[in-house]
Amino acid sequence: MLSLNNVEVVYSDVVLSVRGVSLAVGRGQTVALLGANGAGKSTTLKAISGLITGQYGKVTSGSIQLEGRSIVGMPPDAVVAAGVVHVMEGRRVLRYMTVDQNIIVGGHLLASKQDLARRKEWIYELIPRLKDLRQRVSGYLSGGEQQMLLVARALMARPAVMLIDEPSLGLSPQMVESIYDLLRRCSADGTAMLVVEQNAHAALELADFAYVMEGGRIVLEGTAAELARNDDVREFYLGVDAHGERKSFREVKHYRRRKRWLG
Repeated sequence: MLSLNNVEVVYSDVVLSVRGVSLAVGRGQTVALLGANGAGKSTTLKAISGLITGQYGKVTSGSIQLEGRSIVGMPPDAVVAAGVVHVMEGRRVLRYMTVDQNIIVGGHLLASKQDLARRKEWIYELIPRLKDLRQRVSGYLSGGEQQMLLVARALMARPAVMLIDEPSLGLSPQMVESIYDLLRRCSADGTAMLVVEQNAHAALELADFAYVMEGGRIVLEGTAAELARNDDVREFYLGVDAHGERKSFREVKHYRRRKRWLG
Protein backbone atom coordinates (compact mmCIF):
# COMPACT_ATOMS: atom_id res chain seq x y z
CA MET A 1 0.00 0.00 0.00
CA LEU A 2 2.56 2.59 1.17
CA SER A 3 6.33 2.17 1.02
CA LEU A 4 9.35 4.34 1.76
CA ASN A 5 12.77 3.31 0.52
CA ASN A 6 15.96 5.07 1.73
CA VAL A 7 14.20 8.42 2.14
CA GLU A 8 16.23 11.46 3.16
CA VAL A 9 14.73 14.82 4.12
CA VAL A 10 16.65 18.10 4.32
CA TYR A 11 15.42 21.41 5.77
CA SER A 12 16.58 24.70 4.23
CA ASP A 13 19.18 22.82 2.15
CA VAL A 14 21.25 22.42 5.33
CA VAL A 15 19.70 20.26 8.07
CA LEU A 16 19.50 16.53 7.36
CA SER A 17 16.52 15.41 9.45
CA VAL A 18 15.60 11.99 8.05
CA ARG A 19 18.44 9.67 7.08
CA GLY A 20 17.73 6.73 4.79
CA VAL A 21 14.37 5.68 6.23
CA SER A 22 12.68 2.61 4.79
CA LEU A 23 9.31 1.34 5.98
CA ALA A 24 6.11 -0.16 4.64
CA VAL A 25 2.41 -0.17 5.47
CA GLY A 26 0.39 -3.05 4.02
CA ARG A 27 -3.23 -2.90 2.92
CA GLY A 28 -5.44 -2.57 5.99
CA GLN A 29 -2.38 -2.76 8.26
CA THR A 30 -1.67 -0.58 11.30
CA VAL A 31 1.98 0.36 11.74
CA ALA A 32 3.44 2.25 14.71
CA LEU A 33 6.44 4.58 14.42
CA LEU A 34 8.01 5.05 17.85
CA GLY A 35 10.80 7.30 19.05
CA ALA A 36 11.78 10.16 21.30
CA ASN A 37 11.20 13.86 20.54
CA GLY A 38 13.35 14.98 17.62
CA ALA A 39 13.84 11.48 16.21
CA GLY A 40 12.33 12.47 12.84
CA LYS A 41 8.92 10.80 13.17
CA SER A 42 6.75 13.82 12.35
CA THR A 43 9.10 14.83 9.54
CA THR A 44 8.65 11.37 8.03
CA LEU A 45 4.87 11.81 8.00
CA LYS A 46 5.16 15.28 6.46
CA ALA A 47 7.45 13.92 3.77
CA ILE A 48 4.75 11.39 2.84
CA SER A 49 1.85 13.90 2.87
CA GLY A 50 3.76 16.67 1.06
CA LEU A 51 3.44 19.10 3.96
CA ILE A 52 7.22 19.18 4.31
CA THR A 53 7.47 21.75 1.50
CA GLY A 54 5.59 24.31 3.60
CA GLN A 55 8.39 24.15 6.18
CA TYR A 56 11.31 24.66 3.77
CA GLY A 57 11.96 20.94 3.64
CA LYS A 58 12.24 18.51 0.76
CA VAL A 59 12.85 14.86 0.02
CA THR A 60 16.37 14.81 -1.43
CA SER A 61 16.70 11.09 -2.14
CA GLY A 62 14.83 7.81 -1.92
CA SER A 63 11.30 6.94 -2.96
CA ILE A 64 7.81 7.19 -1.46
CA GLN A 65 5.22 5.10 -3.28
CA LEU A 66 1.49 4.56 -2.84
CA GLU A 67 0.40 1.33 -4.52
CA GLY A 68 3.48 1.48 -6.73
CA ARG A 69 3.01 5.13 -7.75
CA SER A 70 5.49 7.78 -6.66
CA ILE A 71 3.99 10.59 -4.58
CA VAL A 72 7.26 12.46 -3.95
CA GLY A 73 6.85 16.11 -4.89
CA MET A 74 3.07 15.95 -5.19
CA PRO A 75 1.24 18.88 -3.55
CA PRO A 76 -0.64 17.97 -0.35
CA ASP A 77 -4.10 18.21 -1.94
CA ALA A 78 -3.04 15.76 -4.65
CA VAL A 79 -1.71 13.36 -1.99
CA VAL A 80 -5.11 13.48 -0.27
CA ALA A 81 -6.86 12.84 -3.58
CA ALA A 82 -4.53 9.86 -4.12
CA GLY A 83 -5.70 8.35 -0.81
CA VAL A 84 -3.35 9.53 1.97
CA VAL A 85 -4.68 11.82 4.71
CA HIS A 86 -2.49 13.33 7.43
CA VAL A 87 -3.90 13.94 10.93
CA MET A 88 -1.34 16.35 12.34
CA GLU A 89 -0.48 16.69 16.01
CA GLY A 90 -1.80 19.66 17.97
CA ARG A 91 -5.54 19.08 17.39
CA ARG A 92 -5.82 21.51 14.46
CA VAL A 93 -9.57 21.81 14.21
CA LEU A 94 -11.20 24.73 12.44
CA ARG A 95 -11.89 26.39 15.74
CA TYR A 96 -14.62 28.85 14.72
CA MET A 97 -16.62 26.29 12.77
CA THR A 98 -19.05 23.76 14.21
CA VAL A 99 -18.32 20.06 14.42
CA ASP A 100 -20.64 19.48 11.46
CA GLN A 101 -18.90 22.14 9.36
CA ASN A 102 -15.46 20.65 10.15
CA ILE A 103 -16.66 17.25 8.99
CA ILE A 104 -18.14 18.69 5.79
CA VAL A 105 -14.76 20.31 5.00
CA GLY A 106 -13.17 16.86 5.22
CA GLY A 107 -15.46 15.62 2.47
CA HIS A 108 -14.69 18.34 -0.08
CA LEU A 109 -13.34 15.79 -2.58
CA LEU A 110 -16.46 13.63 -2.58
CA ALA A 111 -18.30 13.48 -5.89
CA SER A 112 -21.73 14.75 -4.85
CA LYS A 113 -23.85 16.16 -2.05
CA GLN A 114 -25.47 12.76 -1.73
CA ASP A 115 -22.08 11.08 -1.25
CA LEU A 116 -21.17 13.70 1.35
CA ALA A 117 -24.43 13.20 3.25
CA ARG A 118 -24.05 9.41 3.28
CA ARG A 119 -20.43 9.60 4.41
CA LYS A 120 -21.28 12.09 7.15
CA GLU A 121 -24.02 9.87 8.53
CA TRP A 122 -21.58 6.95 8.50
CA ILE A 123 -19.15 9.08 10.53
CA TYR A 124 -21.85 9.92 13.07
CA GLU A 125 -22.73 6.23 13.41
CA LEU A 126 -19.05 5.44 13.96
CA ILE A 127 -18.60 8.26 16.51
CA PRO A 128 -21.95 8.94 18.22
CA ARG A 129 -20.33 11.45 20.57
CA LEU A 130 -19.72 13.80 17.65
CA LYS A 131 -23.33 13.50 16.51
CA ASP A 132 -24.37 14.81 19.93
CA LEU A 133 -21.96 17.72 19.46
CA ARG A 134 -22.60 18.42 15.77
CA GLN A 135 -23.70 22.05 16.34
CA ARG A 136 -21.01 22.81 18.94
CA VAL A 137 -18.26 25.25 17.91
CA SER A 138 -15.19 23.03 17.70
CA GLY A 139 -12.91 25.42 19.59
CA TYR A 140 -14.97 24.72 22.72
CA LEU A 141 -14.57 20.95 22.58
CA SER A 142 -12.34 19.09 25.01
CA GLY A 143 -8.94 17.90 23.79
CA GLY A 144 -10.17 14.36 23.33
CA GLU A 145 -13.27 15.48 21.44
CA GLN A 146 -11.11 17.60 19.14
CA GLN A 147 -8.89 14.59 18.44
CA MET A 148 -11.97 12.53 17.57
CA LEU A 149 -13.10 15.31 15.26
CA LEU A 150 -9.76 15.33 13.45
CA VAL A 151 -9.97 11.58 12.84
CA ALA A 152 -13.58 11.98 11.67
CA ARG A 153 -12.64 14.80 9.30
CA ALA A 154 -9.84 12.66 7.84
CA LEU A 155 -12.18 9.69 7.37
CA MET A 156 -14.54 11.84 5.29
CA ALA A 157 -12.00 11.66 2.44
CA ARG A 158 -12.24 7.85 2.37
CA PRO A 159 -8.47 7.47 2.83
CA ALA A 160 -6.63 4.31 1.91
CA VAL A 161 -3.95 5.32 4.45
CA MET A 162 -4.20 7.64 7.44
CA LEU A 163 -1.05 9.22 8.88
CA ILE A 164 -1.76 10.00 12.55
CA ASP A 165 0.68 12.07 14.60
CA GLU A 166 0.61 11.76 18.41
CA PRO A 167 -3.10 10.97 18.85
CA SER A 168 -2.76 10.56 22.63
CA LEU A 169 -0.71 13.70 23.32
CA GLY A 170 -1.98 15.61 26.38
CA LEU A 171 -5.03 13.40 26.93
CA SER A 172 -6.20 11.65 30.09
CA PRO A 173 -5.79 7.85 30.25
CA GLN A 174 -9.55 7.40 29.85
CA MET A 175 -9.63 9.59 26.73
CA VAL A 176 -6.55 7.84 25.32
CA GLU A 177 -8.48 4.58 25.52
CA SER A 178 -11.43 6.19 23.73
CA ILE A 179 -9.20 7.49 20.92
CA TYR A 180 -7.49 4.13 20.48
CA ASP A 181 -10.86 2.37 20.49
CA LEU A 182 -11.83 4.64 17.59
CA LEU A 183 -8.61 3.81 15.76
CA ARG A 184 -9.26 0.10 16.25
CA ARG A 185 -12.68 0.57 14.62
CA CYS A 186 -11.03 2.41 11.72
CA SER A 187 -8.62 -0.49 11.30
CA ALA A 188 -11.46 -3.02 11.40
CA ASP A 189 -13.14 -1.03 8.61
CA GLY A 190 -10.04 -1.59 6.44
CA THR A 191 -8.23 1.75 6.75
CA ALA A 192 -4.45 1.37 6.83
CA MET A 193 -2.71 3.57 9.40
CA LEU A 194 0.80 4.80 10.15
CA VAL A 195 0.70 6.06 13.75
CA VAL A 196 3.45 8.17 15.28
CA GLU A 197 3.44 7.87 19.07
CA GLN A 198 5.46 8.37 22.20
CA ASN A 199 2.88 6.32 24.12
CA ALA A 200 4.53 3.05 23.13
CA HIS A 201 2.26 0.88 25.25
CA ALA A 202 -0.93 2.09 23.53
CA ALA A 203 0.68 2.05 20.06
CA LEU A 204 2.01 -1.50 20.34
CA GLU A 205 -1.39 -2.76 21.51
CA LEU A 206 -2.97 -1.21 18.40
CA ALA A 207 -0.34 -1.97 15.76
CA ASP A 208 0.43 -5.03 13.67
CA PHE A 209 4.02 -3.93 12.99
CA ALA A 210 6.29 -1.26 14.47
CA TYR A 211 9.47 0.69 13.80
CA VAL A 212 11.67 2.62 16.23
CA MET A 213 13.44 5.81 15.08
CA GLU A 214 16.53 7.41 16.60
CA GLY A 215 18.46 10.32 15.11
CA GLY A 216 16.49 10.24 11.85
CA ARG A 217 17.10 6.54 11.27
CA ILE A 218 15.13 3.33 11.74
CA VAL A 219 17.06 1.42 14.40
CA LEU A 220 14.65 -1.40 15.20
CA GLU A 221 11.66 -3.04 13.53
CA GLY A 222 9.43 -6.04 13.98
CA THR A 223 5.92 -7.15 14.74
CA ALA A 224 4.26 -5.26 17.57
CA ALA A 225 4.40 -8.41 19.71
CA GLU A 226 8.15 -8.80 19.07
CA LEU A 227 8.92 -5.20 20.00
CA ALA A 228 6.74 -5.42 23.11
CA ARG A 229 8.98 -8.29 24.25
CA ASN A 230 12.24 -6.57 23.26
CA ASP A 231 14.31 -5.69 26.34
CA ASP A 232 15.45 -2.33 24.94
CA VAL A 233 11.91 -1.26 24.01
CA ARG A 234 10.61 -2.43 27.37
CA GLU A 235 13.29 -0.46 29.19
CA PHE A 236 13.36 2.74 27.15
CA TYR A 237 9.72 3.07 26.06
CA LEU A 238 7.60 0.96 28.41
CA GLY A 239 9.56 1.75 31.60
CA VAL A 240 10.02 -1.91 32.52
CA ASP A 241 13.41 -3.48 33.32
CA ALA A 242 14.60 -6.96 32.42
CA HIS A 243 12.90 -8.37 35.53
CA GLY A 244 9.52 -6.86 34.62
CA GLU A 245 9.70 -4.15 37.27
CA ARG A 246 8.78 -0.51 36.67
CA LYS A 247 11.61 2.02 36.67
CA SER A 248 12.01 5.77 36.38
CA PHE A 249 12.70 7.13 32.90
CA ARG A 250 15.23 9.47 34.51
CA GLU A 251 17.45 6.42 35.03
CA VAL A 252 17.60 5.72 31.30
CA LYS A 253 20.67 7.10 29.48
CA HIS A 254 20.20 8.14 25.87
CA TYR A 255 23.79 7.26 24.93
CA ARG A 256 23.24 3.70 26.16
CA ARG A 257 20.23 3.35 23.87
CA ARG A 258 22.19 4.58 20.86
CA LYS A 259 25.13 2.33 21.73
CA ARG A 260 22.93 -0.75 21.92
CA TRP A 261 20.91 -0.11 18.79
CA LEU A 262 23.34 1.63 16.49
CA GLY A 263 26.45 -0.32 17.45
